[in-house]
Amino acid sequence: MLFNSYIFIFAFLPVVFLGYFYLNHLRLSSAAKAFLVAASLFFYSWWNIAYLPITLASMLFNYVVGNTLNENFQKIRLHKKTVLTVGIVANVALLGYFKYTDFLIENFNALLGTSVPLLHLALPLAISFFTFQQIAYLVDSYRGETREYDFLNYALFVTFFPQLIAGPIVHHAEMMPQFASKWNCVKRYRNIASGLFIFSIGLFKKVIIADSFAVWATAGFDHAPQLDMIEAWTTSLSYTLQLYFDFSGYTDMAIGAALLFNIKLPINFNSPYKATSIQDFWRRWHITLSRFLKEYVYIPLGGNKKGEIRTYGNLFATFLIGGIWHGAGWTFLFWGFLHGMAMVIHRAWQKIGLRLHWLLAWFLTFNFINITWVFFRAKSWEDAIKVLNGMFAGDIVLSPAWQERFDKFSEHGVRFGHWLQHISNDPYTLYWVLGGVLIVLLLPNSNRLTRDFKPNLLTMLFASALFLVAVSSLSKLSEFLYFNF
Repeated sequence: MLFNSYIFIFAFLPVVFLGYFYLNHLRLSSAAKAFLVAASLFFYSWWNIAYLPITLASMLFNYVVGNTLNENFQKIRLHKKTVLTVGIVANVALLGYFKYTDFLIENFNALLGTSVPLLHLALPLAISFFTFQQIAYLVDSYRGETREYDFLNYALFVTFFPQLIAGPIVHHAEMMPQFASKWNCVKRYRNIASGLFIFSIGLFKKVIIADSFAVWATAGFDHAPQLDMIEAWTTSLSYTLQLYFDFSGYTDMAIGAALLFNIKLPINFNSPYKATSIQDFWRRWHITLSRFLKEYVYIPLGGNKKGEIRTYGNLFATFLIGGIWHGAGWTFLFWGFLHGMAMVIHRAWQKIGLRLHWLLAWFLTFNFINITWVFFRAKSWEDAIKVLNGMFAGDIVLSPAWQERFDKFSEHGVRFGHWLQHISNDPYTLYWVLGGVLIVLLLPNSNRLTRDFKPNLLTMLFASALFLVAVSSLSKLSEFLYFNF
């Protein structure tokens, strides 16, 4: 079930909302939680009910391990670090089996010339996200930072439908106290208004903006046999904008839907394309993933406490892991490699004490992000090289309408003809892309709009307009990009 679907917006969400608060109104708080868990499992099973046993088994396993770490089962006498290691290895093994088995077999065959058949495993939806979330729970339990004695509460923590499929990745300690609060068991109309407001913004981002850029990105990456320079840059920028509006739109809808139930999910995006360094970018992009990688990978590796050379190695390793987490492919690994190298260079640059003017720093950061997204998006090395070759070595083809003004550049290789022919029949595509860049740079982000939210006629009309425009386009259903990860 998609957030951007009629059945979710007009059936599932209203029914779950009314049922949850009706049970709480009857002071059946456990029944209300059970209802929300059941609804979340139904939401998850909508795609494929075959995924459900995997989720339930993972949930039960991690609940038992977490309680063992909390020493709730007094009869068990195991070394806590051993229990934690077993728990983490089991979670990573489950993720690795479904996500990386075919990738490993392919490379094994290529390396040794064998023909081991691929398993063609279907990747269970959300497995990357709920695996990371449960690993965080185990580590927090090991550290004595969280406890959960009630399986119903733990099930709610893992399955809560707004953030189940693609995050934000949350901590047990920041979620469950909210469900335990009696003040959150009643409808709070300001939260409802704010939730609908942010949900409408996210829906508009996904349906109207992201899906529009998706058409040009898909044409350039997947269908065009070759790209000239303007087509290639339009392709890369289209994906850069599609990815941002798609995932931040999902996060907005998740935050908005959760707020209807008086649950505040953490911010996951904060204008990342305004970043003036690669470090600044990762403090703004997919913030909860960055937090996870820092707290559960970078710091356990030693962080910056083991000397400068070790720090560089820890940074690099963290981003390699982040790259391969996103997908089973060498392009994802290379994307992580590039970001790891960029973080190392940035740290060394800071160590020397050098500084760039903020505008130049932004320009370099944005273009680095845009170029590296090419490897993130490309389905193969050939597709990535095709786009990059067009960006830096492609012909320059301009519209015939500009020939009279720029004809003198013909002697320098500029041609005039049907521009953007490989990616769009709309001559204004490039202007839409440049407009998208200006939107992310100049307009306030969702966090700012939510923080300044006032339930008045103006905001109601604004949210209603976004909602109605988006709903009118719901016939063109498309999944969120991060469902693939």
